[in-house]
Amino acid sequence: MEARGLVQVNDTGAIEKAVDEIIAANPDKAAAVAEKPQAIGWFVGQVMKATGGKANPASVNDILKARLGL
Repeated sequence: MEARGLVQVNDTGAIEKAVDEIIAANPDKAAAVAEKPQAIGWFVGQVMKATGGKANPASVNDILKARLGL
């Protein structure tokens, strides 16, 4: 799996960095999540895109919820 690049990223430091960068680049969308919590899905998609789809989705959700105050 490693040779094909199919290893899932469980490194919370790498995921947190991607989350922080995306939130910083999109403060308007981050503010909108408070009013519409399902908008977190957009952030999940952006983090997955930034990590090449390799981030652990459960970790991404947990980190995003903590960062966005959900």
